[in-house]
Amino acid sequence: MADVNLRSDEFEQSITRRYRARLWSRFIKAIREFDLIKPNDKICVCISGGKDSMVLAKLFQQLKKHSEFEFDCEFVVMNPGYNQANLDLIKFNLDKLKIPAKIYETNIFEVAYSQTRSPCFLCAKMRRGALYDIAKKLGCNKIALGHHFDDVIETTLMNMLNVGSFQTMMPKLHSTNFEGMELIRPLYFIRERDIIAWKKYHDLQFLQCACRLTEESKVDESASQRLQTKKLIKSLLSYNKQVEMNIYRATENVNIEALLGYKDKNGKHYFLDDYEEKDITK
Repeated sequence: MADVNLRSDEFEQSITRRYRARLWSRFIKAIREFDLIKPNDKICVCISGGKDSMVLAKLFQQLKKHSEFEFDCEFVVMNPGYNQANLDLIKFNLDKLKIPAKIYETNIFEVAYSQTRSPCFLCAKMRRGALYDIAKKLGCNKIALGHHFDDVIETTLMNMLNVGSFQTMMPKLHSTNFEGMELIRPLYFIRERDIIAWKKYHDLQFLQCACRLTEESKVDESASQRLQTKKLIKSLLSYNKQVEMNIYRATENVNIEALLGYKDKNGKHYFLDDYEEKDITK
């Protein structure tokens, strides 16, 4: 038992010591800059079984020990229908990392992949809905997800290239369907490579992809939009080392006066709507 406790302490100490600048400090920066956590919050920390959500859970465990104010956490694994090997791996890592998570069973994979049209869209929608429902029943007012900096810039670029829309993954959002619930992303400033470095340092193995559709149909993951976007960003780095930060900065340096159009809660606006009233020059 003593060896197990020492091992658990090693995981936690590496976050605030060896990886302090790359993980802990950036976690705290996001919380402070975006005002993600407030006194007396009850946060549902969602764990998918992958490296990102596991690091998120460990960061929250450390924050509970060092926070300047009181808040509470519920660590949740929503099982959409993982095969037994994947579920066993999740349980093994929860035990190894001493994360007190409760597993909630659902049949989401079964329902979503019985549909012939848009099973991935339906699966994502059902998983998000299930998480909100679990969080609400636990008395939580916030849901924490493990999206990191790379997810943010990839999503921004994917929207531009594949949807024709300039929008990003926000650090926090109010739920439109669950009143009083808010979604937060505390890993917003953390790089994926640093999560991978922490994982490798401790020789940990997490879920890669537990998608039922990928398992059954042998879908070529290399064809995914996100992976192709990762490759595109990597190729652009050879031309400009600041590409990643510039994609991020673009989301907070939007000049509405230099856009053809934009949307807000009042609808869509086109630059010609009030063109004659403005004195726009080059």
